[in-house]
Amino acid sequence: MKTRLNALILAFAAVSCFANTSLPTKKKALDPHLSLERIFESQEFTPEHFGPARWMKDGVSYTTLESSGSVKGAKDIILYSAATGKRKILVPAHKLIPKDAAPPLTIEDYNWSTDGKLLIVFTNSKRVWRRNTKGDFWILDLVSGKFKKLGANFELSTLQFAKISPSGQQAAYVQKNDLYSEDIASGKIVRLTFDGSATMINGTGDWVYEEELDIRDGFRWSPDGKFISFWQFDSSRIKDYFLINNTDSRYPAVMSIKYPKVGEMNSACRVGIVDALGSPVVWLKVAGDARDNYIARMFWTEDSQELVIEHLNRLQNTNQVLCGNALTGNVRPVFVDRDEAWVDVVNDFRWMENGSDFTWLSERDGWRHVYIVSRADGRARLVTPGAFDVISVEMIDAKGGWLYYMASPDNPTQCYLFRTRLDGQGKAERLTPHNQPGSHSYQVSPNCAWAIHSYSTFDSPAVTDLVRLPQHTSVRILASNQALIETIRALERKPTEFFRVDIGNGILLDGWSIKPPDFDPAKTYPLLIYIYGEPAGQTVLDRWDRKTYLWHLMLAQQGYIVMSIDPRGTPAPRGREWRKCIYRKVGIIAPADHAAAVKALLGRKPYLDASRVGIWGWSGGGQMTLNAMFKYPDLYKTGMAVAFVSDQRLYDTIYQERFMGLPVDNEEGYREGSPINFAKDLKGNLLIVHGTGDDNVHYQNFERLVNELIANNKRFTMMAYPNRSHGIYEGKGTTLHLYETLTNFLKLHMPPGSRTNN
Repeated sequence: MKTRLNALILAFAAVSCFANTSLPTKKKALDPHLSLERIFESQEFTPEHFGPARWMKDGVSYTTLESSGSVKGAKDIILYSAATGKRKILVPAHKLIPKDAAPPLTIEDYNWSTDGKLLIVFTNSKRVWRRNTKGDFWILDLVSGKFKKLGANFELSTLQFAKISPSGQQAAYVQKNDLYSEDIASGKIVRLTFDGSATMINGTGDWVYEEELDIRDGFRWSPDGKFISFWQFDSSRIKDYFLINNTDSRYPAVMSIKYPKVGEMNSACRVGIVDALGSPVVWLKVAGDARDNYIARMFWTEDSQELVIEHLNRLQNTNQVLCGNALTGNVRPVFVDRDEAWVDVVNDFRWMENGSDFTWLSERDGWRHVYIVSRADGRARLVTPGAFDVISVEMIDAKGGWLYYMASPDNPTQCYLFRTRLDGQGKAERLTPHNQPGSHSYQVSPNCAWAIHSYSTFDSPAVTDLVRLPQHTSVRILASNQALIETIRALERKPTEFFRVDIGNGILLDGWSIKPPDFDPAKTYPLLIYIYGEPAGQTVLDRWDRKTYLWHLMLAQQGYIVMSIDPRGTPAPRGREWRKCIYRKVGIIAPADHAAAVKALLGRKPYLDASRVGIWGWSGGGQMTLNAMFKYPDLYKTGMAVAFVSDQRLYDTIYQERFMGLPVDNEEGYREGSPINFAKDLKGNLLIVHGTGDDNVHYQNFERLVNELIANNKRFTMMAYPNRSHGIYEGKGTTLHLYETLTNFLKLHMPPGSRTNN
């Protein structure tokens, strides 16, 4: 955008000189009003891009991608000194152009070998379910300049998760559900597994493990580079769910997915260890039914002798840490974490003291805290005491004796960087400056002396800078987003207000409110509420959410008050009880909390028009919208539910059973939490929207709800998007069409604008 503007200025200057006139330059006024086309079709609100950045092993330099000055449309990899900002083109774009390829290589991701001498580049990717995880991988030897494609004899865009070994001599990857290693120098490929198929999956996840446990990259190099551990999933006994494509050919095309619905059979999951040069697989001898337990995480010990796994039972209320011998597969228990509701998978696992201890996050004292656990006897020592939640572990400075972590003890809508002594003594230090409210994220250097830091607020886009730790001194701006910030500032708007609403019994819910720019408290306005309300996410966060924020602001400009309120059960850092009180009651407690909050706000804020209350949400928020409309029909007059679950029994095992238990043990909870069972009580205006190709929340939810509404003679509006997935974005014009549909429905049934309050 800036380049285009500069070109126009230069062109204007050239014309002025030619005409021998001295016309004053005048900055074009920024448009204060939003439209759907501006938000969803233009590039006007596209943020400035930085990265991806990678810290080098030395901890004092990092690399990033920048447009090449010599190869059009390509990127150079630039090395920066953190301290001085000194810039060096480490890998010019022309070194990343294959000899037989005319266009430059598009770098979608990249990583360095342990010694920094080899670069691996991911390109030409294709989508697998949610993300682009298939593609081509190329390796550049910085010393010799040799540039080669891994798996040269395989089909294009069929490799997954290629990684260079710690020794730098080999790479490993998945191809068509089998695991391979390749000697980088010679190109010799060794097949490590031989049973990969549509139902036998090695080195990556099946559908439900990928979606709910985030297992996509399903193998790990041992630290010494000799072994590879990997997940294997036998999904042959999972029932098929069929997606039907009616539009791409004259006859329907059918795609089947091994999708385990609540209470049904899962894949048989196990972990194998194989020599990187090829050998029989050693399988970890984990007790229990492999279809009724989950292996959620795996980590190598630093000596490469053992593999540590997180082993969850089917109910996900017990997480066993097990150590497996790499040579024999024998397994021994190390540590157990339990909860009466559920336990979360621990991603913040870090080795301490040369592998004798590891970090663990647990809610055993009512708050999510960091513990250091002995690998020998499983004893756990608390590191972060206090009545607050740790959000995540960022880095450990073992030499200095510090733990760096994210938390927000005083405001669950925000997020800041803290550090505390590893011995648990002394007072925690907040490193994020107090004059920078909002939400922060950090990419901390290996030596904990630097961090790439990004921060935003609800009303303002992210700024990325390089900071020196622990002082948090800003050294240089990496992405200012200044042009976007000025565009946003020019919009007609009021600052978003964050608030808490008391719903009784000492329960305070967090919320935010966007009011019309010309708000008059003496008048009344329609209220639209944005909701999610499930354990997978918060909506009340003080951080930039570009298109959702802009659409809500556009509605406010047109005369709506837009709010969002987080009920109990959302993953806010407000303690275990806040999050887990909804166990076995998803779709029951949260809608009641929300309705109580709306009633309280209507009673305390006379400018809210009780006859014009609407609600909308997506996915879990769509389910919440339906429960609100059906269970509280006299409160919510208009609802828009997108990509929703209508019957919790139709969703997958791992997510739904984690929060609801098994349907045979909680029949009442599943019935009372599923909106389809209350469709008969609909009174207001309802729009339901779904993609027919949704592999996550199936179109079946939509059709079954339609049948139930028809059976009860209820009038409603429906919109189906052929072959679109859960995000409903595929295809030309889809996003604009969707939001036009939502906007028009809202205006028709809940007209915007103020009314005189009599």
